[in-house]
Amino acid sequence: MRADAVLARVGDTDLTKFHAELAATQVEAATGPCTGVAELGEALRQARATLAKAAEEIGVGLMSRGTPVKPSLQPIVSPGNPRFRRVLDTYSGVVEHYEACGCHVHVGVPDRETGVRVLNHLRPWLPTLLALSANSPDHGYASWRMVQQSRFPGSGVAPVFANAADHDAHVARMVACGTLVDRAQSFWLARLSPRWPTVEFRVADAAATVDDAVLQAALSRALVHTAAVADESPPVRDEVCAAAVWTASRYGLDGAGVDPWRERLVPATALLDRLLEHVTPALTERGELSLVHDLLDRRV
Repeated sequence: MRADAVLARVGDTDLTKFHAELAATQVEAATGPCTGVAELGEALRQARATLAKAAEEIGVGLMSRGTPVKPSLQPIVSPGNPRFRRVLDTYSGVVEHYEACGCHVHVGVPDRETGVRVLNHLRPWLPTLLALSANSPDHGYASWRMVQQSRFPGSGVAPVFANAADHDAHVARMVACGTLVDRAQSFWLARLSPRWPTVEFRVADAAATVDDAVLQAALSRALVHTAAVADESPPVRDEVCAAAVWTASRYGLDGAGVDPWRERLVPATALLDRLLEHVTPALTERGELSLVHDLLDRRV
């Protein structure tokens, strides 16, 4: 558990800030706002190189993966952060050995009402982003991280919200019921950021490579831009979304996925093809369609 020693050897840059995480075995690198995937890729490459060098200096390795290959045998919550202590007090054994790492993508939206419309639109697409990102194989699952995360109250795909006030009231109720530590916390796979004017994607496992992270970012932004101009999405059932998330965590792209509209199993790759078709206009508008195709060819 040497995250503190690694962080002591790195400093924030114009591109990236480094943070402690819930577990003392984890570090977080957060880029600043990027307007293009090339800028994002450069920031991520520099961040990983910086962290890898710092880790090497103290004799440990750096791994970007949804869950560790060999989990810690003792509680791992960082003791110095009061909020982390509150999380441990609230969720007890669920977080004592929780070392899940995600690739979070923030996409700017003009206002919170647009953000809620985007969240509603994203519901059927999030399981496919998970399947594409699966990078924590264990116990027969492609994404063991998602299995671990499902133990928290309110995890998975967010419900449909009527507007931003409905969203905020829902979060407030969960806090009042004691299932969330505060209004800045939720376990949804996509949410309105509590700090920034963004929709925050939290669905993906930590990316094994920079290219994988860039692919998630490009597809996430394209989904947001598509949602912002789309008509209202056809409704999908909550329980079917939950089934789609479970199936994506179980098989990744190597088996079946749940078609949330037809409510049946189909090849997961067919759902990825449908997602790509859905966001092609947005990718084309930004000149990123060829790049995404290239990254997908390398990934799948």
